Amino acid sequence: MGLMTRGIAKADLPTKTCPVCQRPFAWRKKWARDWDQVIYCSERCRRSKPT
Repeated sequence: MGLMTRGIAKADLPTKTCPVCQRPFAWRKKWARDWDQVIYCSERCRRSKPT
């Protein structure tokens, strides 16, 4: 009997780069419906976005 794994490995999740801090961030389950609209990696980066 083989070892069964569930879901997707974290390394296989889609990533984006935050335009404020230039760090890569990975897909999160809470962003599943809105991944196309997610731009910033955190609330802090969203608040400090350039105007």
